[in-house]
Amino acid sequence: MKTIVLISCVKKKLPHKAKARDLYISNLFRLSLEYAISLKPDTIYILSAKYCLTTLDQEIEPYEKTLNKMSVKERKKWAQKVLFQLRDVADVKNDIFIFLAAERYRKYLLSEIVKYDLPLAHLRIGEQLQFLKKMIGKRAKKGRTAEE
Repeated sequence: MKTIVLISCVKKKLPHKAKARDLYISNLFRLSLEYAISLKPDTIYILSAKYCLTTLDQEIEPYEKTLNKMSVKERKKWAQKVLFQLRDVADVKNDIFIFLAAERYRKYLLSEIVKYDLPLAHLRIGEQLQFLKKMIGKRAKKGRTAEE
């Protein structure tokens, strides 16, 4: 059983091709990635509106696409592509998935994924940022104490 973190893409991006981990430059994405890393999961993936499931080191071009502007039918089709990709790299019935992703990015994935956590669910953007900062701070403090 693996632990996998899924982070949603964001609008704010670099203007040129880059590794996915570097392409997205909003505070929410940066903090989500830092928190995801602090969880020490087996893998972290980005849920991209254009590229579906991407690795952190996958080189991708910037784009202007969001699930927020897609119809339900388009979002369901996108989710099916993501699930197809996930099944190649994970066990959707037994692995644990932590979603640091907006509701539209996870909604049609959760019907297939059995074990998951939604730490940012029901939080507005400002609350998500506060939660992530708080959790990163706690984990950093805990890590320093264990090392000392």
